[in-house]
Amino acid sequence: MKKTLMTLGLGLMMATATSATTISRIDPTDWYVGMKDPSLQLMVYGKDVKNVKQVTTDYAGVKVDSIVRLDSPNYLLVYLNLQGAKAGRMTLNFDGKKVRYTLKDRTMRGEDHKGFSNADVLYLLMPDRFANGNPKNDVVKGMRDQTCDRTKPSLRHGGDLAGIEQHLDYFTDLGVTALWFTPILENNWPNDHGVNSSYHGYATTDYYKVDPRFGTNAEYKQLIDECHKRGLKVVMDMIFNHCSDYHPWNLDPPTKDWFNNPNYGLQTSYKLTPVLDPYASKQDMCETVDGWFVKSMPDLNQRNPHLMRYLIQNSEWWIETAGIDGIRMDTYPYADRKAMAEWMKTLDTEYPNFNTVGETWVTEPAYTAAWQKDSKLSNMNSYLKTVMDFSFFDKLSQAKHEETDDWWKGLNRIYNSLCYDYLYADPSHVLAFIENHDTDRFLGNSKDSTALKQALALLLTMNRIPQLYYGTEVLMNGTKEVTDGNVRRDFPGGFPGDTHNCFTAQGRTKAENAMFQWESKLLHWRQGNDLISKGKQTQFIPFKGIYVIARQYQGRTSLTILNGKRSEATMSVARYAEVIGKATTATDVISGRKIDLTHDITLQPREALVVEY
Repeated sequence: MKKTLMTLGLGLMMATATSATTISRIDPTDWYVGMKDPSLQLMVYGKDVKNVKQVTTDYAGVKVDSIVRLDSPNYLLVYLNLQGAKAGRMTLNFDGKKVRYTLKDRTMRGEDHKGFSNADVLYLLMPDRFANGNPKNDVVKGMRDQTCDRTKPSLRHGGDLAGIEQHLDYFTDLGVTALWFTPILENNWPNDHGVNSSYHGYATTDYYKVDPRFGTNAEYKQLIDECHKRGLKVVMDMIFNHCSDYHPWNLDPPTKDWFNNPNYGLQTSYKLTPVLDPYASKQDMCETVDGWFVKSMPDLNQRNPHLMRYLIQNSEWWIETAGIDGIRMDTYPYADRKAMAEWMKTLDTEYPNFNTVGETWVTEPAYTAAWQKDSKLSNMNSYLKTVMDFSFFDKLSQAKHEETDDWWKGLNRIYNSLCYDYLYADPSHVLAFIENHDTDRFLGNSKDSTALKQALALLLTMNRIPQLYYGTEVLMNGTKEVTDGNVRRDFPGGFPGDTHNCFTAQGRTKAENAMFQWESKLLHWRQGNDLISKGKQTQFIPFKGIYVIARQYQGRTSLTILNGKRSEATMSVARYAEVIGKATTATDVISGRKIDLTHDITLQPREALVVEY
């Protein structure tokens, strides 16, 4: 098995050649037969490779459809048709230079790739900040950044894939079912004068290679296999909007239009509304879609069909090669809308049961809903199955600081967000969260778990795909006031020399254990629970400070009951008769205690109660 895994990044073998043209690389590094779309684009890299006059092969079932010469002399695109081809090593002939290229059998049909759903709970973590399982790869010789310093919040800290794999039991103990890692691809970027680095992974320099400081392609595949053995899915974070300024493409652009506004000609406005605004000016649209995200991240032009084909194939390659169970697409509306729809339609055709979530950071439900597949709010089908609920995040961020009144404040904000679910083509394919790597942590700079329990009770029981952020279950906190690194701190116990270890009950404090156990109870109750993944949802307008959401399925009911006041409150059970029905008792999901449904229920200040009957 180890020998097979080592071939993941070694798709081409070069023979002795007499031609002056060099071929240094081919993307993708290898490919798969039996795809519904038999076409394959090969991006060939090499000095003056553009001058190759003819590319041929005598491999059975493979035809050279076309050759595309780009503006730069150092790239050549070869389009192949693999209809009828079988797995094996084929020879490509470039004017006498012979190159071996591997075609592989798929491990499963496209239909058999099952994506994440609202039955799952995603756990978002940053590999550099979670656990260091292999200190030998903290600094890799030859890479531009030779620094690993845990005392600096914005430099690399040494976390890696080996560290994640060594703690897989932690995730199953907690009760999550899917892991989302921030990008793991190579970010060969120099640190900024010892202050900032690309530890976060969002400045790609190689789309086909895991960053060596995280591990290897083989180790990524091994980690995913180990996750699957434990019933854990893996979601891969991708970025089609931009790459690093140290990507070979930026150093030697394949075409004049490979990037939008070359040489940092325009900064994005970060305002996403023009993309859907029926009255948007061309100037506003250009600034949003064609501006660079930051100076070090050139904006890719997805309108170039050859570039988009490259990106589409790359996502298919990782599905086939590593066996990922989903994709999270960064900065989704910043990229060309039509091209991204083409990407999603291609994936939906090849992998109809796969799932992709797009980051759509606008806090109005109407905006988010228009990006979802089959939305009636848009004149263009995005084919994007899952969108991110920034409205819920925004309203919750306000509500947690407020007293719930009789009109707009506190938990009324949540009600007034969920009541617009009719805008979504499929509310069960909306991903909700209370925090992530780009926001302040929910706890801010405190450790008070009262509001946190209310937020998690909502998140884990309402009709959404929930996403958690690493460490909150053990009260990790922090804000972005000084640096993003303060909301991306190292997980306690994940690094050599740590004296505080939150991976074990023995290493956690009393408060950390209490929070972990509370959340774990709720997560394990949720696992495989059709009541939550399939149940009808009913919500009640907050009344006298109390907000109630019911889920009902096949004779079973759960109630999420939240006291939005900083004082005791009484829940009048008569008001909720339509969901209580003839039930007389319910069970507290967390404590197991029995709740009498024939009498009004007294709730403690800010109490969160989840019951079932």
